Amino acid sequence: MVPWRRSLVVRLLATSILIAVCAIAATAWLAVQTTTRTLRQEQGQVLADDRALYDLLIALAATNTTWDGAEQVLRHGPTGRRITLMTEGGTLIAETSPGPSLRGARPSALIDPLNVELSISAGSARIDPRAVGPYRLTDAEITHLHKPVDAELQCMRAAGIEAEKVTLPSGRPAVRGGDPGHCAVFDGVTTTEAGPLRELTSATARCAGLPAGNDEIWFSPEDFAFTAAAPEAGQRLRECAFQTRQAQLRPYVAPAALLFVTDPASATPPPAFDLSPGNTARIVAVTAAVLAAAVLMTIVAGRRLVRPLTRLTKAAARTGGFPVVAVDRRDEIGHLAAALNDLDARRLAVERRRREMVGDVAHELRTPLTNIRSWLEAAQDGLALIDRTLVDLLLEEAVLLQRVIDDLRDLAAADAGDLRLHPVACDVHEVLRQVADSHRGTAAHSGVTLSLPDGPPAHVVADPDRLRQIIGNLVSNAIRHTPPGGVVTLRPVPHGVEVEDTGTGITPEDLPRVFDRFWRIDASRSRTTGGSGLGLTIARKLAQAHAGHLRVSSTPGAGTVFTLTLPPTDSSRRTLVARARSDHRGQDKPYRDGDQIAEQ
Repeated sequence: MVPWRRSLVVRLLATSILIAVCAIAATAWLAVQTTTRTLRQEQGQVLADDRALYDLLIALAATNTTWDGAEQVLRHGPTGRRITLMTEGGTLIAETSPGPSLRGARPSALIDPLNVELSISAGSARIDPRAVGPYRLTDAEITHLHKPVDAELQCMRAAGIEAEKVTLPSGRPAVRGGDPGHCAVFDGVTTTEAGPLRELTSATARCAGLPAGNDEIWFSPEDFAFTAAAPEAGQRLRECAFQTRQAQLRPYVAPAALLFVTDPASATPPPAFDLSPGNTARIVAVTAAVLAAAVLMTIVAGRRLVRPLTRLTKAAARTGGFPVVAVDRRDEIGHLAAALNDLDARRLAVERRRREMVGDVAHELRTPLTNIRSWLEAAQDGLALIDRTLVDLLLEEAVLLQRVIDDLRDLAAADAGDLRLHPVACDVHEVLRQVADSHRGTAAHSGVTLSLPDGPPAHVVADPDRLRQIIGNLVSNAIRHTPPGGVVTLRPVPHGVEVEDTGTGITPEDLPRVFDRFWRIDASRSRTTGGSGLGLTIARKLAQAHAGHLRVSSTPGAGTVFTLTLPPTDSSRRTLVARARSDHRGQDKPYRDGDQIAEQ
């Protein structure tokens, strides 16, 4: 049983929840960013609309002593809202539409040109410049001031100074631009401005506690900036100048009024973005639904994913192997089930071959051991004489037993990759001649002719002993299956050897099993028709150890051809050198290329 914390379903569930939470958080963040950007744009537009309305109302109040025309100005305000203008005492001046009482409501702004709300106007002048009051010039004075202003402008442009001519709200012309320097022209104070400026200066001096008639306080008729001889009284002087200017201009402007911008059906200002309890509940509900859906889908998908894995696990855990699992999917799990089915089939085949091999080995060892034991018991009981004939018979059986054991040892070493090779450059003709000489007696006894055609020298890189073992196994097998009067031919081929006989041949059905262990064409296992059944298997293993191939082709009734192919000399040398180096690992003496590969 898999612990729940290690369960694949739990991991999938945790991953799905994490992905869902991240997706929800990312979506929420994106929604908040988009909404915030939209709200800022909307708020900016609302602020621009409110600022435009505020400026229109300030301009009306600064240039008139009453609120006549306020209703027409309110119509230029933003649509969809109720705009109301009333005095500070609560008297209605104008409104865009009737609605609930605004008593107790908070005003949106104070409309007073002599005390401008800088947060709305986005300006720097606390007194609106359009409130000129007694400083408005006559036409004659304006005409008189144009001449010196034009002269100053021409001088500045001639000096390369960017400047322009403007008209102030009082009607006075002025030059705006860089520092006029020597081009500055003092145009003096007009008759209209002289009296109000004296009153303003005297009132400011009294307010600031300065001597009456102080000629060091002077206001500019253009922007009403002032200079004073007492810097320590600067802040007090500015406040006094502001207050005296307010008092001086108050009779010339409309009285202060309150501006209300509200919803048409209520006395409250239009709300900004408001996350109400209902909206909050909906957000929470949607989030919970998304998480629940993610959890449900993960559980369903996880169970569908884990169920076949559980079946495979249970099947693989059964003793004696697992049965074939139905492959009804085409995904990775289906491929896994198919691979396990194939693995089980191969396991069964290996187990079957193992049992067959154990039986074959027992049979091969039992026959000589039984013969040896029988003759020894007979000699012990006095039924057989211990003479030379009996000794030769026992020696023959012992040699047979030793050969089987040697074959099994070579086969085990080949399977484990522990075959030791000593590759050298050798002549194929010389190896074939040695093999032919060692088998001529057996061939003559069987009435078979060994043929070795002459040919030019052919060199390969191989272990001579193992090469003779390969060819010897092929030749002995060919002699056993060639009837008297037949011929076994040994001939070199490019990069290899070919052994051909004129024997009984092999049927197509038996041809794929020629190299199987303990397999014989004659199932009776007669020693006269077959050896141990390991010769061809060992021959192929030795060929593979040389990085070569051993192939067979046969025609029933005509004969069989075994072809041994080795790699080209250079390639074979590199391959066998690498294997020889691997064989020398762990030995005291390191391998050197000249130790095992030498020219003959």
